[in-house]
Amino acid sequence: MTTPAERTVPAETAPAHDQPVGVGAPATMAVLAGRPQQGSEHTPERKTFWSQLKVSLAMFSNPKSATGLIILGVFVLVAIFAPWIAPYDPNAQNLDETLQPPSFQHLLGTTHIGQDVFSQIVYGTRGVLVVGFLATIMATIVAIAVGVTAGYLRGWKSESLSALSNVFLVIPGLPLMIIIASQFEDPPLIVIAAVLGLTGWAWGARVLRAQTMSLRNRDFIQAARANGEPLHRIILVEMLPNLMALIASSFVGTMTAAVLGLTTLAFIGVIPVSNLNWGTVLFWAQQNNAFPDYWWWYVPAGLCIAILGVALSLVNFGIDEYVNPRLRSAGERARAMKKKGLNINATVTQVRTGADAPKPGNGSTTTTTEGVTE
Repeated sequence: MTTPAERTVPAETAPAHDQPVGVGAPATMAVLAGRPQQGSEHTPERKTFWSQLKVSLAMFSNPKSATGLIILGVFVLVAIFAPWIAPYDPNAQNLDETLQPPSFQHLLGTTHIGQDVFSQIVYGTRGVLVVGFLATIMATIVAIAVGVTAGYLRGWKSESLSALSNVFLVIPGLPLMIIIASQFEDPPLIVIAAVLGLTGWAWGARVLRAQTMSLRNRDFIQAARANGEPLHRIILVEMLPNLMALIASSFVGTMTAAVLGLTTLAFIGVIPVSNLNWGTVLFWAQQNNAFPDYWWWYVPAGLCIAILGVALSLVNFGIDEYVNPRLRSAGERARAMKKKGLNINATVTQVRTGADAPKPGNGSTTTTTEGVTE
């Protein structure tokens, strides 16, 4: 007859279930008994910050993410080295060369008062990225603080933070940005970024709250709570490493919204025209009836906004593929089929021959229908 100790499943091989403290979890019972928690440092659920950071960086090895990061890096370099890239002062006027089409002297033509459009685009990149990154950092910090705290706590505290997120989620962002920004005569970049961050954190907080609620009942969180660890350490050390992928995805999505919000505010004239960015270029083009004859005045700024949006979307697609197991397995399967020369969009069954053919009698078949291998 086996003893209860012999029937106990070791902590290393026990399946991870959401169990309350003290109910059938050997690792948790060891903590309650005052013994070292065996296997807690090596469970698949618990990840240290640096190990999860290394794993999270793998999401950017996706071809989509890599392409988006390269494009984003080009814009960052243009913003940093704008004084050396721009051939002219973006505000310098030359009334002898007004509304000139693109040429070797002015790569993207000139405006109605002879300003070089290429120089304005280059310096405008700096304004867009500075405001975009500042607004995104502010919104992400607030989303993490509110979302993770609301997901971990229970009762009225959690419901209050959730209600706060819902209020900001339903508030129309653009009218609120217009009202706040119009209160300043010449708002600095930090104020514009704060307005955009204030209106862009709610969605990320809702996503992080939902994921945190699913993590708070895991065995390693229960063990940390039973071991008497403080709240800030449980959130910062135990939970945040498991939320890195979602935080990265929220960061990219918030930055996309911030860039679009900035250019919209500039285009409608809420932001003073002294804050040079792509939106102010479009504002002056619209004010001086550049549409549609003087295409070189407004098309480059519109293309830059579109290309930056595509770059951020590609990064977000790569992160989504990393976070979602179904998308990740589908993408890996499609790339493997391409390497083998198979058509992933084929609607007919492809029969493998030679070394790739299955051996007779093993009962396995390999077919490809609509790009899915089974």
